[in-house]
Amino acid sequence: MLSCAQTTPIPVLILGGTTEASALCRLLASLPAFAPTLSLAGVTKAPHLPDLPVRIGGFGGVRGLRDWLAEKAIQAVIDATHPFAATMSQNAATACAQSALPLLRLERPGWRPTAEDTWLSVPTLNDAASMLADPEHYGRRPLRIFLTTGRKDLAPFRNAPQHSYLLRSIDAPDPACLPPHTVCLSARGPFDYAAETALMQAHGIELLVTKNSGGDATFPKLLAARTLRCPVIMIKRPPHPACPVVHTAEEAIMWLHTHQAASTLREV
Repeated sequence: MLSCAQTTPIPVLILGGTTEASALCRLLASLPAFAPTLSLAGVTKAPHLPDLPVRIGGFGGVRGLRDWLAEKAIQAVIDATHPFAATMSQNAATACAQSALPLLRLERPGWRPTAEDTWLSVPTLNDAASMLADPEHYGRRPLRIFLTTGRKDLAPFRNAPQHSYLLRSIDAPDPACLPPHTVCLSARGPFDYAAETALMQAHGIELLVTKNSGGDATFPKLLAARTLRCPVIMIKRPPHPACPVVHTAEEAIMWLHTHQAASTLREV
């Protein structure tokens, strides 16, 4: 439970790596009632760091996270990890349940297709790669594919080597994981509609493969695909543990204040 001490800032852990986590850190930096620590997995080589304590690297599973929460006297956890960071979210839920700590999920809404879009939603990257290899779907002829799934888990696409890939990621991927005909583009969002449209036209893109990450920073590629009548294989979000969910940093701050007030009333 959150402590009611009025003069001691409340230690809060933010599991970050998203724009929502960054926005939350900026708000918390000006609130003396809380003492936040941002945790980053360390996947991105040069992350943008906020003006508050940052921990980089894994915890060593549920037990390691639970021990760290106890050592730092953390009193609330906000999971603002990427929608596809399912393992970290599950570890956080388990550790918080074992530690009797309140947990909030801060997650931007997913994208939704319109009547002008041609999306095919699949559960996993493996399913997307299988469709690209299957002659009954997209494997009947070589295609020029824009791959924006990140630099990890690319090996499944080696099973569809007949296609040409344009891969975009923040950091360079492991060359051993790439399909044979791949051009790599290193870039960090946000991206704009005109540039995305021009990029897809310049490379003759015929199919976009992406994750349903949500948010505005990378949405223009979907607008470009809509304009160019380019079909999309959309990888669905993995399920997350049940817990309260908000979509904005401001809502997360309200949640923290609500728990702080509730704890104070219990202690009076």
